[in-house]
Amino acid sequence: MAARLREEYEKNIKKRLMEQFQYTSVMQVPKLEKIVLNVGMGDAHSNPNALKGTIEELTVITGQRAVKTTSRKNIANFKLREGMEIGCRVTLRGEKMYEFLDRLINVALPRVRDFRGLSTKSFDNFGNYNFSVMEQIIFPEIDFDKVEKIHGINITIVTTAKKKEAAKALLDEFKMPFKS
Repeated sequence: MAARLREEYEKNIKKRLMEQFQYTSVMQVPKLEKIVLNVGMGDAHSNPNALKGTIEELTVITGQRAVKTTSRKNIANFKLREGMEIGCRVTLRGEKMYEFLDRLINVALPRVRDFRGLSTKSFDNFGNYNFSVMEQIIFPEIDFDKVEKIHGINITIVTTAKKKEAAKALLDEFKMPFKS
């Protein structure tokens, strides 16, 4: 079964974006490439059980196994050595990416306390969008009673758009809740 958002993209969103930006080829229309979820944990090297719990939570949220991230260089001020485990991340593509985006927009973000919309200033010049959620418990898959520690998740949505405007139009079509 194809993801609901992917079907919507193929049937309607592509056509609307082609008209809006006067693209000459359907290959010019921006599309989602991947979604990366990243959790950085400062105490991961001193508390491996917390990192293990976080990996399990990310795996439950996304339906895909999370991988540990390690530091690339020594930073004395943070008591970090090269190769220490400092967090975890998941890269979603294809069906899982569309399923996750659908759940994020329609289920998780409306559950954020005092949610007024996402900032439109978080686009980079290459058509990607970055934002963070402050608590992992906004996802209904997470059992609140089993959560050891509340942590945030950085979410990066990578698109094939060449400009901010095209990437924003694409996410608007997916009904991303931006501030008005």
